[in-house]
Amino acid sequence: MTQKIIALVDGSLYSESVCDHAAWISERTGSPVELIHVLGRREAPQKQDLSGSIRLGARSQLMEELSELDAQRAKLVAHRGRAILEDAHAIVSRDGVSDVTTRLRHGDLIEAIAEIEGDGRVIVIGKRGEAADFAKGHLGSNLERIVRAAHRPIFVASRAFKPIDKVLVAYDGGSSAMKAVDHIARSTLFAGLTIEIVTVGADNAETRKGLADAKALLKAAGHEADTRIVEGRPDEVLGKLVEDDGFGMLVMGAYGHSRIRSLVIGSTTTEMVRSCKVPVLLMR
Repeated sequence: MTQKIIALVDGSLYSESVCDHAAWISERTGSPVELIHVLGRREAPQKQDLSGSIRLGARSQLMEELSELDAQRAKLVAHRGRAILEDAHAIVSRDGVSDVTTRLRHGDLIEAIAEIEGDGRVIVIGKRGEAADFAKGHLGSNLERIVRAAHRPIFVASRAFKPIDKVLVAYDGGSSAMKAVDHIARSTLFAGLTIEIVTVGADNAETRKGLADAKALLKAAGHEADTRIVEGRPDEVLGKLVEDDGFGMLVMGAYGHSRIRSLVIGSTTTEMVRSCKVPVLLMR
């Protein structure tokens, strides 16, 4: 079965970027794109008894009118979802992808992801959702939930698409960082891109060996990569490198190889996704 690029669209300011990045991944990997819009439970009609102590005849009429309003609202929500998918399909098709499907789902987002990610290559999502303009300093709640629950790589799209030719790989020697390097080695997505592997920490024999091993793995797969060791706070150092050196994407593990690795999502990961102005590919 061909693995799909699962792109989650919600009609937010990030949706177009999600579509453009999904198309870019599709072009480089040959994978089809499936666009998903999930009608969450909070969008379902709310069941409220607004009739109070109205006499029986009037109460029955009011309940009928409320039921009709609920049905109308459900139709409007579904219509909006289909419109979002139609727009997304048009964007991905415009970007040159011919194998595009759409799916409108009902229910909880995480439950939907669990059902569909099995044949997924990567999940593409925007950094923030529909409230992006009102919560510029916060991650979207759905993004954090997906990072916690998903088992596929998560590609967090930046606000606008820009061509990507340089990739920064944050490497801390942990299992998720090693998995990230292995993923790069196996994926055609990174073919021909400039890759640099960076460790933030002390310059010692163990660190140098880890970087050498990561570089050798990529070289064996046909990828040339540079390495670098820098000191400082990972979120500050990596963010500065991305901006100063013109990297177009950051690849990192969702878990840190440190005392914070017991957390569901490491604090460095959260801060990097929040502050980084380029797409971030997260590996579990």
